[in-house]
Amino acid sequence: MGTVHEHLETFPFDAAPRVFERKEELLLAEPLPAPIKRYRDHPPIEVVHFTPTYVEQPFAHPRGVYESEFLRVEWQTMNNRQPFYHRNCDVDEMSYQVCGERTLMTDLGTAELRTGDFSRLPVGCAHDNYGREDIHLLFYTPAPVAELISEDRRAGLVIPAFPGWEAETVNELITECLGGPGNDIVMAPADERLILEQVEREAEPLKVLHPEATAPGTTWLYRSGLIKIGRAYAESSDGRVYRRVRNAEEIQYQISGHRTLVTQRGTLLLEPGDFVRIPVGVAFTSIHPEPSAHITLSSAREVPQVSEGTRRGERLPVAELDRLREGIGR
Repeated sequence: MGTVHEHLETFPFDAAPRVFERKEELLLAEPLPAPIKRYRDHPPIEVVHFTPTYVEQPFAHPRGVYESEFLRVEWQTMNNRQPFYHRNCDVDEMSYQVCGERTLMTDLGTAELRTGDFSRLPVGCAHDNYGREDIHLLFYTPAPVAELISEDRRAGLVIPAFPGWEAETVNELITECLGGPGNDIVMAPADERLILEQVEREAEPLKVLHPEATAPGTTWLYRSGLIKIGRAYAESSDGRVYRRVRNAEEIQYQISGHRTLVTQRGTLLLEPGDFVRIPVGVAFTSIHPEPSAHITLSSAREVPQVSEGTRRGERLPVAELDRLREGIGR
């Protein structure tokens, strides 16, 4: 049997993990027969896939992928303008720009977002979006959330906000909780120019992060008491180091490259546009001969999947995993 290493990690990952040696065939095997069953039957891990390239379609509300009482993850596509400004009373809202262009207009400044950009709307920030062949991800979680790296740039006052923009009276929607359906408080008209000019009276404008695309390992970007969001990159991986997070589950979104995700609940080939959730305490690793990048979101509480799955993991024999490793690292 081949030997691998397991890193037993503790969220929020401020201390070094414990490291164990494991026989990989046993780590991924079914339990041995026993006179009394002391474990539950769990479903295999599951992928939710949304196309990572823009496809023309009518305006639609964001599509929920994972959601709990304290975190919501959404996928959104736009080729138009949002029909109202939104201001939430409880959560910070992070976004990742998958493709296309998006003008983010807020009372903390206006910013042009491009592929690879991250942004955070602090709690209480009024905002609107104008997307052009845009796809972006959204992460809502109770405030406060802090940035963990320096910004790439800051938003500012931009009038007109985009070509063809004219000041108008617009609707402003105030929401509570995670800001989803049923969380509205009030909607009322507002002067858009006054909203956008508010940035000149603010000490902290909106920040845009753009982590280095080929920075090895995980670049942590945002942190709250219950979650951390980062960007992970590796030139290649032979998957001989497994991770097991004892007190958090992990949601991943594949940005680029193809990667074989190996877990104790099945193995999956991931491609750009794939979401996957790894439950707390499940050991996992990745195998890929070419560069791979993904978003990683660690959550100290369970975040159930609310979108229909696309495909499920299957158990692969270790001999097949060794075949996938051939040539990696040589």
